[in-house]
Amino acid sequence: MPGHATARDVYRQALPVILVSLVAGLFAGTILGTETMRSFIADVPGLLLLLPAFLATRGGVYGSLGARLSTGLHQGLIEPRFQLDRRLTNAIVASFINGMSVSVFIAVVTYLWLGLLGSDGSLLQLVGIMVVAGLLSAVLMISVLITVIFVGYRRGLDPDNVIGPVVTTLGDVFGVFFLLVGVVVVGGVV
Repeated sequence: MPGHATARDVYRQALPVILVSLVAGLFAGTILGTETMRSFIADVPGLLLLLPAFLATRGGVYGSLGARLSTGLHQGLIEPRFQLDRRLTNAIVASFINGMSVSVFIAVVTYLWLGLLGSDGSLLQLVGIMVVAGLLSAVLMISVLITVIFVGYRRGLDPDNVIGPVVTTLGDVFGVFFLLVGVVVVGGVV
């Protein structure tokens, strides 16, 4: 991989990913605009309040993982293979723990904020939804992210050029979808 990419190289590598991200973002918006999601937002107090924070943290937490992997590949500390070494395992575990912790934290803050606003909400329901959504999105985001980075790197793509749009798009699509799944699962349990 060349050490100095030109602006044209960056544009050539990033543009297709950005176009795919555009379509996927529209898909996430379509899920959010469905009648089912709107009824869940109406039925679960706090769901709309926690949604932006949940989506933003997907990008933040797993964007850090992508950056860490990209740096490791460029420095030769991580091999672009699907084998678990200590550095890769530590990065994955740290991202998973951060993703789950922040999901529960968002649920608690949302519950407290609802209380300050004088609205009703169920802490158990919000935490349950966020645990389900956080767990499912973490597993898929980590799997897809590692695949995209390793396969792209082996094919000559610089992960620094593509990982930002990939992570934010995955966070939006998986976040909205698994939030919907979380409401269905927890609604049947609580």
